[in-house]
Amino acid sequence: MQVVPQTPVPQDAVSLETLTLDVTGMKCAGCVQAVERQLMQQPGVRSACVNLVTAVAAVEYEQGTVNGAQLAEKLTESGFPSQLRSPENLSNSSISPQQRYQQELKAHQKELAIAASLLLLSFTGHGFQHLPLLSSMAFHAGLATLALLFPGRAIILEGARGLWKNSPNMNSLVGLGAIAAYTTSMIALLFPQTGWECFFDEPVMLLGFILLGRTLEARARSQAAADLSALLALQPKRAHLIPVGANTDETAVDIAAETVKVGEWLRVLPGEKFPVDGRVVGGETTVNESMITGEAIPVAKQMGDFVSAGTVNESGRVTLETTRVGSDTTLGQIIQWVETAQTRKAPIQQLADTIAGYFVYGIMTIATLTFLFWQLVGVQLWPHVLTTGETVYSPVLLSLKLAIAVLVIACPCALGLATPTAILVGTGIGAKQGILIKGGQALQQLNSIDLIGFDKTGTLTQGRPRVTDCIPNPELGWTAVSGAFQRNRLLGIAAAVEQGTNHPLARAILDAAQERELVLPPAANFQTFPGYGVQAWVEQQRVLLGTPEWLAQQNVILPENTEEIDQLAQEGKTVVAIALNGQWAGWLAIVDPLRPQAKETLDKLRQMGLKVMMLTGDRRATAQAVGEKLGLRSDEIQAEVKPQAKAEAIAKLQKSARVAMVGDGINDGPALAQADVGIALQSATEVAMDTAQLVLIGDRLTDIPQAITLGRDTFSKIRQNLFWAFGYNILAIPLAAGVLLPQFGILLSPATAAGFMAFSSVSVVTNSLLLRRRYPTGQSS
Repeated sequence: MQVVPQTPVPQDAVSLETLTLDVTGMKCAGCVQAVERQLMQQPGVRSACVNLVTAVAAVEYEQGTVNGAQLAEKLTESGFPSQLRSPENLSNSSISPQQRYQQELKAHQKELAIAASLLLLSFTGHGFQHLPLLSSMAFHAGLATLALLFPGRAIILEGARGLWKNSPNMNSLVGLGAIAAYTTSMIALLFPQTGWECFFDEPVMLLGFILLGRTLEARARSQAAADLSALLALQPKRAHLIPVGANTDETAVDIAAETVKVGEWLRVLPGEKFPVDGRVVGGETTVNESMITGEAIPVAKQMGDFVSAGTVNESGRVTLETTRVGSDTTLGQIIQWVETAQTRKAPIQQLADTIAGYFVYGIMTIATLTFLFWQLVGVQLWPHVLTTGETVYSPVLLSLKLAIAVLVIACPCALGLATPTAILVGTGIGAKQGILIKGGQALQQLNSIDLIGFDKTGTLTQGRPRVTDCIPNPELGWTAVSGAFQRNRLLGIAAAVEQGTNHPLARAILDAAQERELVLPPAANFQTFPGYGVQAWVEQQRVLLGTPEWLAQQNVILPENTEEIDQLAQEGKTVVAIALNGQWAGWLAIVDPLRPQAKETLDKLRQMGLKVMMLTGDRRATAQAVGEKLGLRSDEIQAEVKPQAKAEAIAKLQKSARVAMVGDGINDGPALAQADVGIALQSATEVAMDTAQLVLIGDRLTDIPQAITLGRDTFSKIRQNLFWAFGYNILAIPLAAGVLLPQFGILLSPATAAGFMAFSSVSVVTNSLLLRRRYPTGQSS
C-alpha cells in the first residue's frame, strides 16, 4: 500500500542512533558535567544526557561514527567505570539497578561502621582525659590516620583523580578538607613550637558525617529507583514451550523466556505470568493486567484475544501463540520508555547544570579567599574572633578551619539530585498507573499547559465505529432485483478498498461487510491520503472513498441536494462518499459511540482550570452533534480540520496558550509533534505513540487529569528541590566562611559543616520520595 503524505516532512540528512551506557563513580553534579563533556568531545556524538541517580548516560550519535564499547572504555579511563547496555541485557543482567543500589548501600554501611567506631573512640578519649592512652594526642592522630586510610580512602583517591583529570567533584572538596585538617594537626603535633592546635577529631567527624549522609542518600536513591526495578521484576524468566498445533495434553518443555521466538506456542498455567505478548489459541481465563494498565479488575480472555508479557494468568490454563518477544513486548517497550524518560532532563535543570560545571572550582576559589582574608585582614579587623568560647586560635588555625568548612559545607550533590530524583519518582508512579511520561521536559510542559485539544475519532469516541446507513446512487444503472442488493454491492466495493488501510472507519466498513457475509471483489494499487480518503482499483474501476469535500476536489460531481447527508451529520454520523471512475456512487454513514468517560474527563479538566477543545476532520454538523453531548460550546469545536491543518490549528492556539494535544491515529502525528505536550492512547498507532510525550497505557481518558496532576506535583517537587539546593549553598557558604563570626561569634567547625552538607543532599532525595505519600497505592489522589 502506498501512503501519500499531505505535507512534506523534513528529514535530517544524517541518520542518528542512540546508545545507553551504565556509568558508575559519579558523586555529584560536577561528575555529571564531566561525563557529559567527555562524551560530547567524541567525534560523531550529537548529544549526551547523564542521570546522576540512575547512573545512566544516553548518547545520540551519527550512525556508524561511534563504537559504544570504546566510548565506555574512555569513560572508564577517566575515572568513571562504564559499560555498554544493550536493549536485552537490562533485564538479563546479572546485576539489576536495584541490586547495584543495594551493593552501594552495603559498601557505605561498612565504611560508616568503621568511621563510627573511630569516632566513638575519639569521643571516648575526649571524655576520659584521665586515661593516659585514650587522651594522648598520638592516639587521636592514629585514629585520624586510620579514618583516612580506610573509610576515607576511596573519597580521597577519587577526589585526587578528579583533580588530576581536571574534573574535580564532591570528593575533591571533602578530600581537600580532610587532608588539610589532618596535615595541619600533624604539623602541630610534630612541631609544638608552632603553637598550633591539634584537631585530629575533625577529619574523623568530617568523614563520619559524610559517610552517614551517603548511606542515607543511597538508601533513599534505592527507594526512588524501586519502581523501575518493579517493572523489571514483572518479566518472567521461564516459559513452557509446546509444539505448534499441539493438543492440550502435550508435554511442555521449560525454556528461558528470552529464547522464545515469534510464532512458537507456549502453555501458561493459572497463577503464572505471561512470558511474551501473544494471542490465545486454546483455553479461556481471566488476566490481571493491573501491572500494565493500572486497572485492577481482571479481564476475560478467550480464543483470539491478545495478552501482554508480565500480566498474570489468574484462572485457566491457556495456550499462547507468541506475537512479540523481548524488548518488543508491551512490557519491554514500557521499560524502555520509563528508562529513557528518567535520563531526559527538565529544561529547568539547565541552570543547575551550568552552575555545577564551575561549582567545585568556585568553591575552591572561595575557600582560598576565605583563608587569605582571615589570615591577612580579618583577625586584624576583629582580633576578638581568635577567642571563641574557651578556645584560643592562632590566625593560621582559624583561617584554615574556616577555609575547610567552606570546602566541606558546599553541596553540588543537592544540585545534581534535585531534578533527577523527582523525575525518577514521578515517572515511576506514572508507570504504575499506566501513565508513561517521557522525561523531564514533558513533566515541565504538563505543569504549564492551559488548553487541551482532543481528536474525535478513536479518542473521544470508542474507536469502534459501525456502519448505520448505506445509500447507493440510484442513477448508477446497476441491474438489481432489490435495493438490498445495491447496498451490498456498494458496501462490498467499499470494503475491498478499505482492506488497504487500518483507519477506524475502515474497520467499521470491513466489519459491516463481514456481518453480511459479503464476498469482496479483488482490489489493487491501494493509495492512502491521510485525513482525506483512499483510492484503489476494483474490477478495473478506479474507486475513490473518503470525505465529500475530497471527492469534490477530485472532480467528482456530488448531488446538489445535501439534505440527506445534512440530516445524517446532525445525528452525529460521519458521512463517507464513494465514487466509481469519477462518478458518485453513494454514501455510507458511520457512527462511533462516545467513550463513557469522555464527558467526565472534559468536566474534570475544566475544574482544574484548563480549557478544552475538539479538533476533527468531520463535517461541522457532525462535530456539533458530538460536541453537544460532551458539553462543548461552538467556539470549543474546530471541524473539517485536515491533518496538516490540525498542526496549524495547534500552532495558532499556541500564540496565546500552552497546548496539549490528545490523539490516536497516524493523522494526529503532526499535531502531536506541534503541541507543547502530545498525549497518545495505548490503542494509538505506533506513529502517534512515538511522537507523543505522554502515553496512556490504560487507554482511559480519565488518566489525563491524573497525569496532569502527577506532572504538577512532580514539577512542584523539582522546584522545591532546586530552591533548597540553591538556597542552601547561598546561605551555607557565607556562614561557613565566617560572615557571622565577628558580630555573633558563630564559627562552624569542619565536622559541623560536613553534617550540614550531608543533610542537604539527603533532604533533596527525601523530599522527592514524599511524592509517594500522595500516591500511596500508585493511584492518583
